Amino acid sequence: MGIGANVEFQRHCIEGVKKIGFSNGTSRSNNVQLGIYEHAESEIALRFGAEAALISSSGFLVGQLVVRYFSNFGEVIYGPSTHPALWLDEKPVNHLTFDEWLNQTVDHINGSDKSRFLIISDSLNNFHPQLFDFSPCSKISKTKEVILLVDDSHGIGVTDQGRGIYSSLPSGSHIHKIVVAWLAKAIGIDAGVVLAKQDVIDGLKTSSTFSAASPPSPALLYAFLKSERIYQESRERLESNMSFFSDHNLDKLQYTKGFPVYYSENPELYDNLLEKGIVISSFNYPRASDPLMNRIVINSLHTEADLRHLLNCL
Repeated sequence: MGIGANVEFQRHCIEGVKKIGFSNGTSRSNNVQLGIYEHAESEIALRFGAEAALISSSGFLVGQLVVRYFSNFGEVIYGPSTHPALWLDEKPVNHLTFDEWLNQTVDHINGSDKSRFLIISDSLNNFHPQLFDFSPCSKISKTKEVILLVDDSHGIGVTDQGRGIYSSLPSGSHIHKIVVAWLAKAIGIDAGVVLAKQDVIDGLKTSSTFSAASPPSPALLYAFLKSERIYQESRERLESNMSFFSDHNLDKLQYTKGFPVYYSENPELYDNLLEKGIVISSFNYPRASDPLMNRIVINSLHTEADLRHLLNCL
């Protein structure tokens, strides 16, 4: 949403630095604390529809915090192309589509003699854009106990009017939903967040991983708390840009409505657009040996003239 280039947001950051400092080099378990951390956690939980929230210094850290805390809960089941922040060890092998995997997972759980499961997945595929539908989880037998752990780093702040996926995930007495996310992508602050019920957050805060990690910048959290209107206006501009771009002929691009990423299988697209002064996302991920990913990413700072120029070049 172009938050980092927003002049008003930058002013809030500077004001935050002057009031409470840029960094806080102490553990969250220290008896001397800045009150802004609990304030920010309460506001984050409210904005994204959760009962409680935990914040730490990075998305990777909160992913590892949660997955290792619950790794012995029950059978671990990974979704396709789950982000490395949620890996316990090596890359999980899964060649199914998301829909195939989730339906098979529900059948496997219901037919298993085991009673507890940890399901781990991303909230969407941001390379071959697809918003994932977790509603089949509602078919899981109530005789099973499941933790549904979802990484929403690419969706939070953008999808579902900015609320992200937490509120729409199925839950119940036997399904415990937990969302982790890195807030730098859309929210513009370098912090990791966990969204869950209060008892889950309380448990995670007792872990050595949480206690040993430094918190995010208090100045950035100050800016976040001051910028709800800025986020709303930026999201509205982004939605307008997505609508304009998607209304044109994009037959050769893969995309999903409501998400500003457009994938191309053309290996020459990056070089061709670069010659015209346009830089797109193009790299091998997550390993150097993996295929090249060519993606056009629209943001709220793009003007209609920018988008027309891009469309003409395409």
